[in-house]
Formats: sequence, structure tokens, C-alpha cells
Amino acid sequence: MLIIDRIEDGFAVIENEDKHFEVAVSELAKDVREGDAVILENGVYIKDIASTEKLRGEILKLQNDLWE
Repeated sequence: MLIIDRIEDGFAVIENEDKHFEVAVSELAKDVREGDAVILENGVYIKDIASTEKLRGEILKLQNDLWE
């Protein structure tokens, strides 16, 4: 799964498992934000809505488990 780790200085840092690589912000769809899961489609990284929602749900569960 490709995840946007951070966006800075005109580049997005994308993590894939244990690897990181940078792409120009111009290669991202306009609605992509930090923390989003993305897929490469026709040379543009677009938000993978289902994976992003699943990832956010997992993070929310981990956060809630900390308070129990």
C-alpha cells in the first residue's frame, strides 16, 4: 500500500512497506492529503478511498485502545 507520509517543499514523500520515495506534488491529484493511501493511475497518484478509510479506521481503533 502506498501512503502519503508528508508533503513539503514541493514534494510528497510516499512510503511503501519499509521504503520511502519522493514525487513532485504535481504528480498528485488535487484531493490527495498527508495520510492518504494512493494508487498510481495514468502517471498521477490518486486517492485510494477504500484503503484510506480502512487505514484511518485502524488508526482510530489503535487510538481508542490506548484510552481503555
